[in-house]
Amino acid sequence: MTLSSGAPRPQAPPPAPPPGLTVGGYTLLTRLGEGGMGVVHLARKDDGPRVALKVLRPHIVGDDEARARLAREVSSLSRIRSRWVAEIVDADPWGPVPFVATRYVPGFSLHDQVQEEGPVTGTDLVWLAQALAEGIASVHAAGVLHRDVKPSNVLMEGRTPILIDFGLARVADDPKLTHTGWLLGTPGYLPPEILHGDDASPASDVHSWAATVAYAALGASPYGSGPSMAIMDRVRRGDHDLAGLPDALRALLDSALDPDPARRPSLDRIRQLLDPDANPRTPLRGYAPEDAEDLFTMPLAVAAQAGVAPRVEPDDVVTEVRPTLVDPRLQPAPQFPPRAGFRPLAHAAQEDFWDEHWHDHRNLPVHGWVGPPEPAPASRVERARRTLLLVATAVAVAAGVAAFPYLATGLLLVLVALLRSGSMTASAAGDRQRLRGGTRWYDVVVAPLSAPWHLLRSLPTTGLLYFWAGGFAVAAGLLCYAFAVSLEVTLFTGGLALVGALYLGPGGSRVRRPVSRLVLPLSRTTQTWAIAIAVLAAVAMVLGLVSEAGVHWLPADGRPGS
Repeated sequence: MTLSSGAPRPQAPPPAPPPGLTVGGYTLLTRLGEGGMGVVHLARKDDGPRVALKVLRPHIVGDDEARARLAREVSSLSRIRSRWVAEIVDADPWGPVPFVATRYVPGFSLHDQVQEEGPVTGTDLVWLAQALAEGIASVHAAGVLHRDVKPSNVLMEGRTPILIDFGLARVADDPKLTHTGWLLGTPGYLPPEILHGDDASPASDVHSWAATVAYAALGASPYGSGPSMAIMDRVRRGDHDLAGLPDALRALLDSALDPDPARRPSLDRIRQLLDPDANPRTPLRGYAPEDAEDLFTMPLAVAAQAGVAPRVEPDDVVTEVRPTLVDPRLQPAPQFPPRAGFRPLAHAAQEDFWDEHWHDHRNLPVHGWVGPPEPAPASRVERARRTLLLVATAVAVAAGVAAFPYLATGLLLVLVALLRSGSMTASAAGDRQRLRGGTRWYDVVVAPLSAPWHLLRSLPTTGLLYFWAGGFAVAAGLLCYAFAVSLEVTLFTGGLALVGALYLGPGGSRVRRPVSRLVLPLSRTTQTWAIAIAVLAAVAMVLGLVSEAGVHWLPADGRPGS
């Protein structure tokens, strides 16, 4: 159901209701819009402010399911108190003429404004993206998913966007709705997980937010035009076009439009990037940013690329006059007179309702990206611990080669082949998820079943790596032979050369990645690193003692040539 609580840009004066017609004490002034469930009128009660009054159509007034759906909408909207949302001010879902009255926004939709005045640019674009994110955050803080964020559901009150129309909204803790039509929406603004039939999540509204901001900046949907099926196919594949946007904003929107919901930045992170003074843990309230040195922020970057020169104070802090952000929890919840048969859902806790976390995104580190600060580099001490742990591992493996040349070398080569094929299996699984638009339950079955194929597929490059590493090992052995060193030392030196070449040689990146997943966490703290070093040192010492007692050529009976 797509209804507007503000004034769409009409080509002709909208029809006026019969004079004196009232609903719930409100006098109907003019019709603003309509949808499948009902009609929205501009209305007023006595001398009070004008409201957008949504009234069910007469032929469905007797439908208990339609009334229940309207009651759910009332329950959802009554939790939201925000200047960025056309919040509910009165309702009677179970009255003789059921209605919902929301704050009236005397503006035009973002869709109409862009069509007539062109794309939004410069600081206005950043402000629109920021304010729209704040509006969605206030919706999520009330425990509600909007599920239908799109340009026609955003009214422009001056340069400020106001969210309207919660016809598809759903309370986050409500069971999944089963009524026909809950998937209805506008192609190009519905996220791929909804098109796949999955449940909506906060990440779904993030995707719709990004598509709406991209429309405002480009003047067209980022997924292009054409038949609905073609557009939805592009959405599922993540085939969007953001060419022409400033680099920083394009990187943020590209990440938010990722087909996989898990790869999208959280709404808290988006708000923090667009306005570093906003504390994501307390919606719509300011705080001192933790990273005080990160002065070149998203608004300044986009303004600079758009040719706008914002005023910078001597202390390098960008100042901009903005409306005061208000914490919705400081505003009283709306009070409705009791209605027969209507029991609104209890208020959900607003703070911490969505405990989302920032994920690292493959698409974010691009040239010009100034939004998310990169992870702090590891200290010199931690980097030294990593190096020493890798060296200790190589020494332990080389000691094994010196004690058991055939057995240790064979196990090492098998391990390298498994690490490389496992890395290729994981990469292929990630590519499938990105193309398909998210994870599926059968991924845990498909990945192991495809592992043998990737093992075969990796054999040519693994063989090349073996040849490369074997050359270094033989060269090290010949060098030791030239200096007439003992057999044990020659085997140990050749083992070190073999390990180093396998780790650093062509194709070694698929060995380094899985190894680093073990080495990095072990090196973060001195305690875990010391334990790992002690274990490796003990293993190397035991193998060294074994090699001094005599080299074991298992599974062969003796040394080559004997």
